[in-house]
Amino acid sequence: MTRVRIDLFSSLDGFTAAPDPTSDNPMGDDWGPLTAAYAETRTFREKVFGDTSGAGTTGLDDAHARAFFDGVGAEIMGAAMFGLHAHPEDGWAGWWGDEPPFGCPVYVLTSSAPRAEISMAGGTTFHFRSGAIEEVLDEATVAAGGLDVRVGGGIRTAQEFLRAGLVDDLHVQVAPIILGRGNSVWEGLRGLEHTHAVKSEVSESGTIHVTFTRKA
Repeated sequence: MTRVRIDLFSSLDGFTAAPDPTSDNPMGDDWGPLTAAYAETRTFREKVFGDTSGAGTTGLDDAHARAFFDGVGAEIMGAAMFGLHAHPEDGWAGWWGDEPPFGCPVYVLTSSAPRAEISMAGGTTFHFRSGAIEEVLDEATVAAGGLDVRVGGGIRTAQEFLRAGLVDDLHVQVAPIILGRGNSVWEGLRGLEHTHAVKSEVSESGTIHVTFTRKA
């Protein structure tokens, strides 16, 4: 059965990065320290950089990294994550190079749709949609073929799906840092613990993994 999943990154004080995107630094200065433990895992190095040497951390951080990639049949993301704010021109294919790390249909939410779909190496095809999120989720669910739909972000897109009650599983990776700035991860999500069971785990890196699973 298809489930809708979100993975987010947060600082201890509840912020995710507020990017000032450039081609060299699309997620902003705070993204590096916020995602450091994830980027050091063996799974991330293999899936994103193609490093099959076995280098990288294992343990709880790597277990969550593996779960991030496993069982995803379609992805939904906002225009900012795709980079349309910085690159509004037709033909822009995102920040990820010739072979993005998705390997499945990706639905980009944008008011500039319709735009021509973009097929990439490795099985990623970008589709651009301007309809209601429920309609896009229905299309992505069919495309997922029984696998899960991952809502990739950014934070405003993730919050929109959460507030609409469309998310089954939320994983928040809380880095042991204080940002004091950025976008609030929890804005508008008061009471999420009433609809979702909560579990917290602390990894070897000091990262706190908080998971929310929809209650039956």
